[in-house]
Amino acid sequence: MSSDATTGAATARTGAVRCRGVGKVWGEGTARELVALDAVDLDVAPGEFVVMLGPSGCGKSTLLSMVAGLDRPTSGLIEADGEPVREPGPDRCMIFQQSSLYPWLSVADNVSFGLRLRGRPKSERRQVAQRLLRTVGLGDVLDKHPDELSGGMRQRAAIARALAMEPRVLLMDEPFAALDVQTRAKLQDFIRQVWTESGASVLFVTHSIDEAVSLADRIVVFTARPGRIKAVVPVELERPRDPRSAEYHRLHDQLIDLLRDEVDRAFAQQEKVSG
Repeated sequence: MSSDATTGAATARTGAVRCRGVGKVWGEGTARELVALDAVDLDVAPGEFVVMLGPSGCGKSTLLSMVAGLDRPTSGLIEADGEPVREPGPDRCMIFQQSSLYPWLSVADNVSFGLRLRGRPKSERRQVAQRLLRTVGLGDVLDKHPDELSGGMRQRAAIARALAMEPRVLLMDEPFAALDVQTRAKLQDFIRQVWTESGASVLFVTHSIDEAVSLADRIVVFTARPGRIKAVVPVELERPRDPRSAEYHRLHDQLIDLLRDEVDRAFAQQEKVSG
């Protein structure tokens, strides 16, 4: 086999994200010990859109944070492109519920902030910001500040900032949860377009079944705490997806059935804690 073929085969075997036996215990060894995640095995292929769905408190955001390198698992292994994840890196960019833009910087400077840290010249940073802001439909707000934008516009700017780093993996923690229904639907369409054009893998957390069915290649359903993977559901509907179709409703109902007991368990856990 030629060296090129060998390299290609190795690349094909290397997932964008690989989790093996991942567990997370908060307050380990103390009276407040809490098992958040247990024995999670998950692979995300290059260019794949994977949605994590589950009740509140099941560890979805915790797992996302560990893939980002913002926290470490108590047990198990997380890899990105075949390398152990030990810290944050530009290959993995995280987008939160709130846009987390710097209020004292212009939108263009926010988008190009990571490039500034890399020492890229000002003219190049400006060009990249212009291009990406046009891509996300914000080409006319380069010199505005975040407080001059709507919530949906700030989230689009945050996505542009992530794309400026040319990540291989986009990690999205309920990025549209705080938005109104109409804006949320528009941004779901937008993120599908961005994902298709960028070629990045996406690992996306949501509580919304509709959002999961609209976006995902695969939906990973988690149990109540401690979070374990209950089912992995492939979504084989053509994009864009018609929420009125029989296939859409069949999948929606399947996910409701998978989640029903887990939501009840999570609610009972929360009542016990509050009591």
